[in-house]
Amino acid sequence: MKLLSMEEGEKAVKLARKAIETYLSSGKVIEDRFDGIFAEKRGVFTTLNKHGMLRGCIGFPYPIKRLDEAIIESAIAAAVEDPRFPPVRQEEMKEIEVEVTILTPPDKIETDPVKRPEHVEIGRHGLIVKKGYRSGLLLPQVAVEYGFDAEEFLTQTCLKAGLPPDSWLLKDCEVYRFEGQIFKEEEPGGRVVEVDIRSCSI
Repeated sequence: MKLLSMEEGEKAVKLARKAIETYLSSGKVIEDRFDGIFAEKRGVFTTLNKHGMLRGCIGFPYPIKRLDEAIIESAIAAAVEDPRFPPVRQEEMKEIEVEVTILTPPDKIETDPVKRPEHVEIGRHGLIVKKGYRSGLLLPQVAVEYGFDAEEFLTQTCLKAGLPPDSWLLKDCEVYRFEGQIFKEEEPGGRVVEVDIRSCSI
């Protein structure tokens, strides 16, 4: 998958912020569209952080929309539709850092369930777990931030899906891995930087 340049990453984060601020102030969804990589279908998540704490995170795991469209929709959803948090208020945006994670298409881990941890690289892979009508996703940076090893990462993804923690050991449980490229603001509305997932630092 072609990676985004620093310039494109900066444009992605600024687009996400513009989408949120416009929606919160006017209720309108911006229709900005760009050429190049932004016209390609990509999976993407927008994450909002306030004073170092998660304030919202929603996205599209699969490449079903143009990248620019997916950024706009995920950004607005992260601000007002994440069921874990009350909707973001317009005045809050001066305290919130915007982060955009561009995803590779999910790749199913085809192996004996007990060997799945061997195919998960911490600092590189994010995970999706599916069983029946339940599914859960954790971004690559989550495992690094919380110090998970591969087995714990699988366990936590199962819990995110509302499944028993050891469901990843079952044959009828599907596990997918993906990679992500992260761009975020250093401070609310500030300089955009690319994040080294392996250390979760700039």
